[in-house]
Amino acid sequence: MDRFETKINNTKITVLQGDITQQDTEAVVNAANSSLMGGGGVDGAIHRRGGPRILEECRKIVEKIGHLEPGGAVITTGGDLKAGFVIHTVGPFWRGGTKSEEIILKNAYLSSLAVAKEHNIKTISFPSISTGAYRFPINSASRIAVDACIKYIIKHNYFEEVRFVLFSQADYKVYLDTFGSKK
Repeated sequence: MDRFETKINNTKITVLQGDITQQDTEAVVNAANSSLMGGGGVDGAIHRRGGPRILEECRKIVEKIGHLEPGGAVITTGGDLKAGFVIHTVGPFWRGGTKSEEIILKNAYLSSLAVAKEHNIKTISFPSISTGAYRFPINSASRIAVDACIKYIIKHNYFEEVRFVLFSQADYKVYLDTFGSKK
């Protein structure tokens, strides 16, 4: 398995090619849709592998708050996943960069980290939010993801590990290049 590691403050940052549903961090992040009812891509994979308890908790959340706004985040059990928790966040649909997509994507990462910290979660795995069906350009998305997470890590010095899990070799290479440009 391809893997890159670095350290900022006391936080190990890992970039790897793999399956988000197989991660052993305390929480995995779900690139959800605003209904929280599952879907395609990462969202569908997490719901399928995690089982019905995740969907049950998502239904309860939707009953309370309605749809989850893009950039927000909520937490549920991890169900049958190795991770004990799933942090659901909604990234933006790419509309050419004219609808605050970059800000919303940054907020999706920051909200997820804040929810993890609020629940005493010290290890977290992220997919590449919004770069699949939502068509956010991966080069820009990786810079936003990495910058947001690094700034949060520097400010809070809380996490033991923040992991970026990329499904394809091409996406993994983009994230490696993003980290390479940070040196």
